[in-house]
Order: sequence, then C-alpha cells, then structure tokens
Amino acid sequence: MEPQVKAKPTSLYDADYQLWLDQTVAQLKARNFSNLDLENLIEEIESLGRSDKRVISSYLMRLCEHFLKLRYWESEREMCFRGWDLEITNFRLQIQVILKDSPSLKNYLSENFAFAYGNARKLFLKASKLDPQEIPKEPDFTLEQALDEDWLPWQSE
Repeated sequence: MEPQVKAKPTSLYDADYQLWLDQTVAQLKARNFSNLDLENLIEEIESLGRSDKRVISSYLMRLCEHFLKLRYWESEREMCFRGWDLEITNFRLQIQVILKDSPSLKNYLSENFAFAYGNARKLFLKASKLDPQEIPKEPDFTLEQALDEDWLPWQSE
C-alpha cells in the first residue's frame, strides 16, 4: 500500500494573481487584517524592493557602458555619439525618477557602483572587441559625475 500524499490546495495567489491583489488591497483598505494572506503579501513586498534595486542597478550599468563607449570606442564615436548621448540622458533620467521615489537607493548605488562598472566593462569589451588592457578595471569617474547631467567622460582629462 502506497502512502497517501495530500495535494496542497491551490491558493488564490497561485490560481489568480490579479484577483489575489485586488482582494488583498480591499482587505487592507477595510482594515480586515485577520484574513490577509500574510506569507504571500510579505513575499510580494520584499520582491518590490529587490525589483527596484535590480532596475536601478541595470540603469547604472548601462550608463557606465555608454561612458566607456564615448571614452574609448573612437572608431564608432562620431557615427554613434548622438544615440549614445541620448541613451546616457535616458539612463540618468530613469535613475533620477527611481531616486525621487526612493532616495535611500542612492546608498545602494554607491555600494554597487564598482560592480555595475565591472559588468558594463564586460559588455563594452564584448561589443567593441578592444584590448582589455586599454580599459580600466576600476571606474575613472565617480558616481556623482555619472549622475551629473552636464558631465561626459572625456571631461575628466
């Protein structure tokens, strides 16, 4: 005789995420805390924070990548400058929007600046095929410069 395995009932969270959200919001507004699905609510709130961190980190990485393009990819600079400059502005604006809503993420950017730069360097080297020895392993610009809308890489020389 095989042991009986009880299947876990499908929760509303698993069955219909949007309905779960709607009901959770309604319960919170009604201050009906006793019937909240706390386990999934906590998980969702934690994931919101991780999501913002991933997004802002991605914008910083792409910003650094475009600085490397402007600074070192001389053969492409003239033809691509306009697009790269537009992307730099876009990444800065996106970072500003996130920091406006969550100013404490500025500390996260500071802590992860070198990591974002390292990933940007990898992407840049893959795209440009330039000699890795020519590209600094550590950023030669600061986070403040990166976020300054009037700064571009060659201005540090």
